[in-house]
Amino acid sequence: MIKGEVPQETGVVLKRFAVTPVLVAAVFVAVAPSGFAASSQTLPGLVSPSGNIKCLYVPGVGTPSRLLCSVAHARYAAKLQSRCMGPTGVGVDWHGFDLTSTGRGNLLCTGGILYNPATQHPRYLLVGYGKNWRQGVFTCQSRSSGVTCRNRGGHGLFLSRSAWRVW
Repeated sequence: MIKGEVPQETGVVLKRFAVTPVLVAAVFVAVAPSGFAASSQTLPGLVSPSGNIKCLYVPGVGTPSRLLCSVAHARYAAKLQSRCMGPTGVGVDWHGFDLTSTGRGNLLCTGGILYNPATQHPRYLLVGYGKNWRQGVFTCQSRSSGVTCRNRGGHGLFLSRSAWRVW
């Protein structure tokens, strides 16, 4: 960075595949040089009672807001990791699922995290089974069978240890 240059905001490059809802993202995180104050932002999220499923709300800045959801232990993890790596094995890692404020849910393949850890800090709320969590245009329901999240457009995702679905 050239002295006196203002740091750029975090940018995300996204690529969607036509056959199956898959989101591939390359992440660029700008770091403020010394002398520039970085403001801190809490990113609200939910965690299931088992601790296995987490969803994080990331507000949009010039892009739609999104939920980033992950499953710590999933029976399908190896299959999705293979899908993200592609047939040549030189793709990116499977990091869970993505739901934007206006679109359908997607499988999330990325080479990094999709928020700026220097300025954005997740804070997860335990959402008991049978309870709802709302943030922005998203509503998530926690059940013993899994977590279902929807946006106002009716698009969503269902996640559990044994199954997943996006629509």
